[in-house]
Amino acid sequence: QVQLVESGGGLVQPGGSLRLSCTASGTIFGWNMGWYRQAPGKQRELVATINRRGSTNYADSVKGRFTISRDDAKGTVFLQMNSLNPEDTALYYCNAAYMEENYWGQGTQVTVSS
Repeated sequence: QVQLVESGGGLVQPGGSLRLSCTASGTIFGWNMGWYRQAPGKQRELVATINRRGSTNYADSVKGRFTISRDDAKGTVFLQMNSLNPEDTALYYCNAAYMEENYWGQGTQVTVSS
């Protein structure tokens, strides 16, 4: 069982930046990691993923603005979010996947508003 704890969310003005962190209860070496988000009234959607080799994938809506990275030694995944806009407002979830295992964190709220 892997426990994931997200942090770093908050209220930010349009054009601002936030850095989300997701810390696992154990090692994430070999795991595929990702960030997802869910806005009110909408389905959960992929934001960014990073596989065990460090290859990344981004939703079109965040390409060029968000960067996912990982520190396996610290069991942590990061999401650097720049040029935030109100459409980025959502609850952001961390995901860890390895073969048949799939775990989610509780989420951290990001609100972009003036």
